[in-house]
Amino acid sequence: MTVLEQRSAHRPTPPPAWQPATDPGPLLPDSEPYRVLGTEAAAQADPELLRTLYARLVSGRRYNAQATALTKQGRLAVYPSSTGQEACEIAAALVLEDRDWLFPSYRDTLAVVARGVDPVEALTLLRGDWHTGYDPYEHRVAPLSTPLATQLPHAVGLAHAARLKGDDVVALALVGDGGTSEGDFHEALNFAAVRRAPVVFLVQNNGFAISVPLAKQTAAPSLAHKAVGYGMPGRLVDGNDALAVHEVLSDAVRHAREGGGPVLVEAITYRLDAHTNADDATRYRGDAEVETWRGHDPVDLLEHELTRRGLLDEDTARVAREDAEAMAADLRARMHQDPVLDPMDLFDHVYAEPTPHLREQRELLRAELAADAAAGSGAGAEGARR
Repeated sequence: MTVLEQRSAHRPTPPPAWQPATDPGPLLPDSEPYRVLGTEAAAQADPELLRTLYARLVSGRRYNAQATALTKQGRLAVYPSSTGQEACEIAAALVLEDRDWLFPSYRDTLAVVARGVDPVEALTLLRGDWHTGYDPYEHRVAPLSTPLATQLPHAVGLAHAARLKGDDVVALALVGDGGTSEGDFHEALNFAAVRRAPVVFLVQNNGFAISVPLAKQTAAPSLAHKAVGYGMPGRLVDGNDALAVHEVLSDAVRHAREGGGPVLVEAITYRLDAHTNADDATRYRGDAEVETWRGHDPVDLLEHELTRRGLLDEDTARVAREDAEAMAADLRARMHQDPVLDPMDLFDHVYAEPTPHLREQRELLRAELAADAAAGSGAGAEGARR
């Protein structure tokens, strides 16, 4: 006998006919990535914005090169270069107001620096010094961290809390295509859409989750199509077209700020360098593929547009390169200064109130350091007597 066959069983009334909560049509992304550079629409762009984007991209490219060199010199433990993806990161930082928040992934140091964080502090985590390297509240930039997609629920929580408090704040969260395969991605988008949180998700689709190509991660027509399943608009943009990314993200931030809810933007881009300095990209992609994408380089695309419109001459380009070199020289000089490290810092900022176990570990380390110092001073005194 089944439950419903029992005499006293509750028999619910038939459910009403299912009706979609949202018309999916307006949420669907375009069939092709949105582009501006090289089209008639580019002529309407603000020349000052174009120059700013160009200078930031040139500086970002140099930053990537310098940080990569620092790993080879032992000054960084690891560096996930974003060479080829600069347009996404620079545009993401520039579309935000001072009151807004940026939630980066581990590859988004350029966005963090473009938001105003000191270039050295943006690399602190990657050199194994301290916890974050910068004060998240100073520039409203969440900590860089290596776990995939964990920053997305945080962005939604902050945006939702801001809306509840009546604060005019938008959160912009960056993630890679690999991060969309994480559970945090689903949870963040679902919660954001249900609560209509003012948050924008920017997926930088660079083709690979380390060595796993996108085709082995999802069968969706595009990652932007995933937005429809959550009830939010999806936008597809050429991630190497700095002007297009800036325009699409500006519209998305405006939409979120005006109460329209979250937006998912997929930027089609490419990681020209290896996943990190510890990765051998030749094992999963060929040189011909990389060279094809070099022909769609975001710096070159923007430089071509500026030159075509007479907005970039040799002097202007030279100034941009010199500024980038000055930034790199300063970064190099300060990164070659050995930081003064205190092992006891390991126990700071873990809990507001240290647990008994943590206090015990702290005292054990303190005793070990004291013993090492005493042994070292004793050995020095013995050597002096000899």
